[in-house]
Amino acid sequence: MTNPLDARLDGVLGDRTAKALTKAFGMRTVADLLAHYPRRYARRGELTALSELTVGESVTIVAEVLSVSERSMKQRKGSILEVAIGDGKGILTLTFFNQTWRKAELTPGRRGIFAGKVGEYRGARQLAHPDYELFEAGDERDPGTGGKDAQKWAMQPIPIYPATSTVASWQIAKTLAIVLDTLPQLDDPVPGPVKTERGLLDLTQALQWIHRPEEDSHWRRARDTLRFHEAFLLQAALLQQRAALREQPAAPRVAGDELAGFDAALPWTLTDDQRLVGDEIAHDLAAEVPMNRLVQGEVGSGKTLVAVRAMLTVAQSGGQSALLAPTEVLAHQHYRSIVDTLGPDRAARMRPVLLTGQLSAAERKRALLSIASGASRIVIGTHALLGEKVQFVDLGLVVVDEQHRFGVEQRESLRRKGAVPPHVLVLTATPIPRTVAMTVFGDLDISTIATLPAGRVPIVSHVVPLAERPELWHRAWQRLAEELEQGRQGFVVVPAIDPTTVEDDPDALAPEGDGSEAAPDALPPLPATVAELTPLLRAHPALEGRRIEPLHGRMSTEEKDATMQAFARGEIDVLVATTVIEVGVDVPNASTMVVVEADRFGVSQLHQLRGRVGRGGVPGLCLFVTAALPETLARERVEAVAATLDGFELAQVDLELRREGDVLGATQSGGRSSLKLLRVAADGDLIGDARIAAAEVLEADAALAEHPALQDALARRLDDDAREFLAKN
Repeated sequence: MTNPLDARLDGVLGDRTAKALTKAFGMRTVADLLAHYPRRYARRGELTALSELTVGESVTIVAEVLSVSERSMKQRKGSILEVAIGDGKGILTLTFFNQTWRKAELTPGRRGIFAGKVGEYRGARQLAHPDYELFEAGDERDPGTGGKDAQKWAMQPIPIYPATSTVASWQIAKTLAIVLDTLPQLDDPVPGPVKTERGLLDLTQALQWIHRPEEDSHWRRARDTLRFHEAFLLQAALLQQRAALREQPAAPRVAGDELAGFDAALPWTLTDDQRLVGDEIAHDLAAEVPMNRLVQGEVGSGKTLVAVRAMLTVAQSGGQSALLAPTEVLAHQHYRSIVDTLGPDRAARMRPVLLTGQLSAAERKRALLSIASGASRIVIGTHALLGEKVQFVDLGLVVVDEQHRFGVEQRESLRRKGAVPPHVLVLTATPIPRTVAMTVFGDLDISTIATLPAGRVPIVSHVVPLAERPELWHRAWQRLAEELEQGRQGFVVVPAIDPTTVEDDPDALAPEGDGSEAAPDALPPLPATVAELTPLLRAHPALEGRRIEPLHGRMSTEEKDATMQAFARGEIDVLVATTVIEVGVDVPNASTMVVVEADRFGVSQLHQLRGRVGRGGVPGLCLFVTAALPETLARERVEAVAATLDGFELAQVDLELRREGDVLGATQSGGRSSLKLLRVAADGDLIGDARIAAAEVLEADAALAEHPALQDALARRLDDDAREFLAKN
């Protein structure tokens, strides 16, 4: 029997309405429409007498249409419909723009309930585009016929839906009413004991109440129920996927002489966290199921070292490892760092190879041969590793650095190059709050490196608030010059390459709509691009004679690599760069970072950038230059980063400050698999509770044979595309 939620909208609402909903929102089934929840609820308010109206107040009145007139607008095309209504004590005008069709129903003598905000035009009170409902003969809500339900109508919450220019909120409400009027009792995907223990509504009741509440308590209970449904279904899907991954075979990889010799040759001692995470990885690699582990840790905490140790474990059995880096700069950096860390003898045995899109034809051919022959046990590269011509003999480990920079398809295409499913290790320097980890990475095991290696000196961070103190612009460059005088180097980071190239980094925030309010008009726009700022700094009196060079994503690989190597050798004093230097660039002598228009960057991004300095035993200094006004979201972001060096604390701040879609947009596949009511920042306890409940259900009935409604809901909520997405994540 077909589930009513799977019914096509064109069969329920007609082709025209269904096409409009599909075009506007991607809806195709009854389930899609019912999951289009109200974004808020309005109230018509207490019934008000016309004689008591106050301008600016939202009111609801019972009145009779007295007259209707229409006139053309003088300044533009169209007409204005004016409807005079009265309640026997006063008269009010209703105004509608370009809605001539309302004349057919708002005829003199018709009575109804009218709701809206009182305005004033030429001394007369009016309601512009009010909500109204007209009485039919004998309507119980009509006080004129003895009805008593007008007050109830006035107090009933009005759902306000996410709408578009083509489909209005009230149109969505009308289509939902058609569906809800004929909706049968639905099978509940949440098992009875789980529902009873948490006091949840039946699914059918919850859907009725969230869309047609008679009082506030209705939609609140419905929202709580449906929010739990959302968390429960997502966690059940993630746990199912976790179980499915563990059913795949993998080649066990056991550590041996290579790793022991490497550890013995290290000039420093592993931190407790590095050793603990290394043990977790070693345990996973030795198993006959694929490792699927996320390692999160602060910038500079030694995640790459942990990955190299895993690569050596795989190499012990003849296997190959592939490290996928998000940028060419970082791929080159990883390559040099890994070669240096391995030492000459071990590097000769491992034969690390670099593969990027910018290699010459001859270099690329040599790299591909070395990979295909199995001679290179360690392969480092960018997206070039994903090409069809890249073939491995025995791909045993895939390491993905800064996983949020890659699409799911890209990561999966590399994993498919293994004869058997390779082990997967994901690295991120962006600490992840517990709730995000449960919601987005619920099918991965998570390790954390919280401690920094010995010798790291804390970084001092300051906000440079130009809105209040414009003179600090010059002081920032003087402070940079003071650091250079001590033989140190610095980064200057800007959000764009030139005024016409807004961003070269997809993670940077848009300049508008994110709370980055401009400072007063007296403050000129900041020169916040590489093209503008580089010559200005070269000419600045405090920096006269300093070697200042640009670095950005539009330079060729050779230019970027040559610039970075010159900077590492101390031949460049200051790099003026975009966020191409955000991840992985390691120059111990760089002590200072100045971020211009810091409000244009996200919390985690600013934290990442700051981690590029203070890596060599000298104190780090970070100046966040911003023209954002005090008490704005943009300023709040910058101040939050300056206030703490704790990446995990900042991750929680980031979660609370950013829009929900920003948090989950890169990892949710969208459409039916995106979150509707669940709010990761606020619903951590609920998500944890739902995970426990889902785990108990799946532990008792892994195939969900006794829970067909849950099985059905998972198939609908996380269709094949979404499941594939989760599988690849």
